[in-house]
Amino acid sequence: MILTMDIGNTNIKTALFDGTEMFKYWRMSTNINSTSDEYGVRLMSMFAHEGVARDVVEGIAVSSVVPTINYTIEHMLLNYIGKTPLFVAPGVKTGINIKYDNPRELGSDRIANAVAAYEEYGGPCIFIDFGTATTFGVVDQDGAFLGGTICPGIKLSSEALVTGTAKLPRFELNKPENVIGRTTLSNLQSGMYYGYVGLVRNIVRKIRQELGEEAYVVATGGMALMIAEESKVIDKLDGLLTLKGLRLIYERNRSEGEKGV
Repeated sequence: MILTMDIGNTNIKTALFDGTEMFKYWRMSTNINSTSDEYGVRLMSMFAHEGVARDVVEGIAVSSVVPTINYTIEHMLLNYIGKTPLFVAPGVKTGINIKYDNPRELGSDRIANAVAAYEEYGGPCIFIDFGTATTFGVVDQDGAFLGGTICPGIKLSSEALVTGTAKLPRFELNKPENVIGRTTLSNLQSGMYYGYVGLVRNIVRKIRQELGEEAYVVATGGMALMIAEESKVIDKLDGLLTLKGLRLIYERNRSEGEKGV
């Protein structure tokens, strides 16, 4: 089986794939102060809870937007799984043409998303990842990554709003019943929710306009479902998009390695 890990600013998403099918899926918090043993104990407890032996892991692929813990995670995986992980980085075979001005700037999670989006849904395709930051990416009909957009995530935006003001209270991110709120709380919920829906709609519209053609839209990330309901521009929700991309990247690099032997 292939173990995939997507290290984000808030959470680490992990999945085991048996062939092309996801076998198990876990999440844990990202903590830059945790040691390799602390991460290892957490991962092994998840394996044990599901009755999974660590020796079923044949290979590991990792994407990370938190470079300060990459060594910790690599050390943990080597000690607790016994495998050296493949980190998505420059020089790793992805199968897509990255048309970024400086490809080294591109986050490895966005590369994995691009790989999976094109493999699963073809092109042109817009993929949206609702994380700590919300990222939009575009692949064309030939599978080339054209670029995209990065916005503050909806949770990050709401946190900035309440910490940057003296009287506004913290609030739960929910879809309000009405746009016109009658309390401060409902005003905040309405502004954040419908404002973000408008952001997604408009960026998708502008991307399609620049492409000059329709494009399939797939979304992933924790807040994708809530936004998709109202935005009406998202064609597909795929919570495993990044992890699927990591599996594909691992397989492509393993195939290359086998050819070279």
